[in-house]
Amino acid sequence: MTRKETAPGARQPARFGLCYLDLDGFKAINDSLGHSAGDRMLVEVADRLQSCATAPGEMVARLGGDEFVALTTGPDTQREVNDLASRILGVLATPISLDGREFTVRGSIGIVEGEAGAFSAAEVLRSADITMYRAKSAGGNRFEYADAEADARAITRHGLTTSLPTALERGEFFIEYQPLVHLADGTVHGAEALVRWSHPTHGVLGPDRFIPLAEHTGLIVPLGRWVLEQSVRQARAWQEELAAGTFAGPLRINVNLSPAQLHHPGLVADTVEVLERVGLEPGSLCLEVTESALIGADEDLLKPLRQLAEMGVDIALDDFGTGYSNLANLRRLPVSVLKLDRSFTQGMQQHPADPVDIKIVEGIVSLAHSLELTVTVEGVETGTQAEHLRMLGCDTAQGWYYARPGPPEMLHTLSLADAV
Repeated sequence: MTRKETAPGARQPARFGLCYLDLDGFKAINDSLGHSAGDRMLVEVADRLQSCATAPGEMVARLGGDEFVALTTGPDTQREVNDLASRILGVLATPISLDGREFTVRGSIGIVEGEAGAFSAAEVLRSADITMYRAKSAGGNRFEYADAEADARAITRHGLTTSLPTALERGEFFIEYQPLVHLADGTVHGAEALVRWSHPTHGVLGPDRFIPLAEHTGLIVPLGRWVLEQSVRQARAWQEELAAGTFAGPLRINVNLSPAQLHHPGLVADTVEVLERVGLEPGSLCLEVTESALIGADEDLLKPLRQLAEMGVDIALDDFGTGYSNLANLRRLPVSVLKLDRSFTQGMQQHPADPVDIKIVEGIVSLAHSLELTVTVEGVETGTQAEHLRMLGCDTAQGWYYARPGPPEMLHTLSLADAV
């Protein structure tokens, strides 16, 4: 909300400041002590909030459940609403006694401040609600101010979330492929499958825009199964063209697995069913799992990956080096490929290369090879960088230096003459 320009000497327009409060963890009170105790807590919270709004132009109301609003009006609401929110958090800090036990109440507050009449009540409450959830996601027990750009992002996320389920049915997803290149000779070793969403309103969206939403809604499982099948079919088609002598392209396909897919009980059965139905050998498939998803993983989580690895499917540890995991854990993980995060090799894009990056990559490659793991490097953007990585013994690489992700037919015409 922004202040409008006012002519010199003109009367300042009325302003308002609204605090939208939601209690943090209130459901746990209801679940553990019952709704009667929860209602008594809400009464106490309401009394405390009322004690905060005693100045002229201030008021408090309960919207429902554990949500309240506090309103202040006047010429200086930017300062007053900040003070009001601080007072609210202050009075909530004193524990509340229920059935002989004391509970500390925390709250998240979204603040909207602006010119009265510039926005409808529905718009103000929507912005305050969005801002409150932003405060809650930042840890709670705090207040945040409304931000038009943040509101727009939240509204877009909500729209994408609600349209995800039908997007798969409507065929709005497609896959681009980025080649994986042998550093030793510049030949195409494989390709990574990267899903995209051709949204009717927002255009082509990368996975960072919708994969977290798909995980949150549970759609990641059917979407992941669709990506796996399409990618396996494409790999099989490439192999048939290779056998016919019409294509000298990748023999393997890399497919990303999200953390939610790792926990799905049908992961192994779905993968086996797709491979057998399409007719692709397990050794032609590599499943990529981020390092952060496997930090502290127990045997129950690793069991399906072990089963797939025993069948011949390669497991790649993606974004290696970003998860702060113990290197000794590599011995217990069923992985055969390390995908080194691009942050380790950015210092090699120019000559001379960063000596620290050289030493780090050299050490990782040595460790990986001693454990009989291959090393793939992401984000290769220059020939100098590729040469450094080749000299250090990295096995394969991908990045814009070779090709950006594109349609499967792109690999037919991909020229790697300058890759070595």
